[in-house]
Amino acid sequence: MLSSPLIHPASTNFEKTLHAALKAWYALPGDQLEKRLSGYVIDIHRDGLLIEIQTRNFGALKQKLAKLLKEYPVRLVYPIAQRKWIVRQTADGKPISRRVSPKHGSGIDVFNETTHLSGLLPHPNLTIEILFTNQEEIWRDDGQGSWRRKGWSIYDRHLNEVTGRLTLQSLADYWALLPVDLPQSFTNRQLAAALHRRLSLAQKVTYTLRRMDGLEEAGKKGNARLFQKSRGVDFLRSS
Repeated sequence: MLSSPLIHPASTNFEKTLHAALKAWYALPGDQLEKRLSGYVIDIHRDGLLIEIQTRNFGALKQKLAKLLKEYPVRLVYPIAQRKWIVRQTADGKPISRRVSPKHGSGIDVFNETTHLSGLLPHPNLTIEILFTNQEEIWRDDGQGSWRRKGWSIYDRHLNEVTGRLTLQSLADYWALLPVDLPQSFTNRQLAAALHRRLSLAQKVTYTLRRMDGLEEAGKKGNARLFQKSRGVDFLRSS
């Protein structure tokens, strides 16, 4: 478990619990919270560095980032749950059960969001920092959730602890999330199998890397497109 920096009191208006908890965990003495800058509210302002905490939906930040990155370094903090508990409650919040989810997140899951930042990655002023966490996900039996959850809604998410962190800045940082034994040329299905993830995530990985000019087509295998690292691209990792 990583120790938490000093927790500052902050407004939680219009914030879900996880976002507020991460902002409190991340803040250091001297930071300015919820500072207005260039027409936007910044989660944390630290000596010229803008820190935005986004628990999901990077697309909501694209316009904001496109403007801020022209003038400021921005760190986008994104939590990934390595271990998660599903807490079921009645519609009015009474506890029913608590169990460990069989799903375990890893760094590769950041590609679920990076597709929304196409055209901005990589950017010399943008760093994505993954915080690996243990979380509780609160489900309520209110009949308003998706059919996959049989009507249960995800009401909130709670932070239990931060267990690690990973910084992504250069193209090589993103490539390092892929399996080292991946063939030189591969299809989306081969990538999905190597990752032990769904095909849809593999497609997001290849889409993102192509938009970053780090991946190119290398012909076909049957009807499936083959991909390989782009030639002549610097794959040195950021420091």
